[in-house]
Amino acid sequence: MPRYINPYTDFGFKRLFGSLANKSLLIDFLNCLVLPEHTIADLEFRSTENLPATSFERKAFFDIRCLSESGEHFIVEMQKAKFHHFKDRALFYATFPIKDQAVVGDWNFRLQPVYFVAVLDFLYDESEEVAKLLRQVQLRDQDGESFSDKLHFRFVQMPAFKKIASELETHFDKWCYFLKNLETFDVLPEILREPVFEKGIETLREGALTKDELPGYEESMKDYLDLTVYIRERENDARAEGEAKGLAEGEAKGKAEGLSEGEARGLISLLLESVSDGDLAPVRAREKLQALHAQGRISAEQFAEACGRIAS
Repeated sequence: MPRYINPYTDFGFKRLFGSLANKSLLIDFLNCLVLPEHTIADLEFRSTENLPATSFERKAFFDIRCLSESGEHFIVEMQKAKFHHFKDRALFYATFPIKDQAVVGDWNFRLQPVYFVAVLDFLYDESEEVAKLLRQVQLRDQDGESFSDKLHFRFVQMPAFKKIASELETHFDKWCYFLKNLETFDVLPEILREPVFEKGIETLREGALTKDELPGYEESMKDYLDLTVYIRERENDARAEGEAKGLAEGEAKGKAEGLSEGEARGLISLLLESVSDGDLAPVRAREKLQALHAQGRISAEQFAEACGRIAS
């Protein structure tokens, strides 16, 4: 059975959608999500790092950032774990391509559309019963009428995708099926026999990795597996704690705060253990800590303490 690169890893997601050679795949995927008037003919990749002038600690790292030929701005991310203030983070990140459109001198404030697109390996909907595969968010007034068509959010909740091959109806369905089931394919299913998916599966074939690329994928896969195990354990702990404490409002608040602290300690512990075991270079560990801090998943004090422990 062929082995394929996991598209849910940082390495796999960027290999599939974030390289110039595979720009056509990203365009095809995004065109399933944008409004018809924003259909993408071509795009260029931009730097995925953004540093506001106000604070080093608010550095933002994006998986993929690009600009379409007609002027639309896109931030595209694979998000593997739900964390506190998830929606706030999406809003914060969307401000960067908005502010970048400002020009020096006389400017009339006209903006090009901005899309924040996140493929989620979790459900952000509070109730699984009402979870939608695709959440499309736009600014609207109290009557549901559009206030502005310049800011769009697209959240693809992959756990909500349940269709089998015979049930696929749209091109977007096919992309979701491809992403969710790729690792189970012996060969590409007949319903996906299209140039875009044939190119995608070849791109993610492990045998296509060069000797220089293999360590990067192995490290990314290790990070993904570590996080998956940690999330599963955290969910089990949360369930047990919830059953023990009940659903009282005060107890629920304490549980949320405890989980936040526990998540931070767990992530930092994994990074420090990887450095100690020689599996992760100190400079890479500091970069990961910096990204966790930017996401609000660890505090400034935890970030500084962990960096100090790495340096020592």
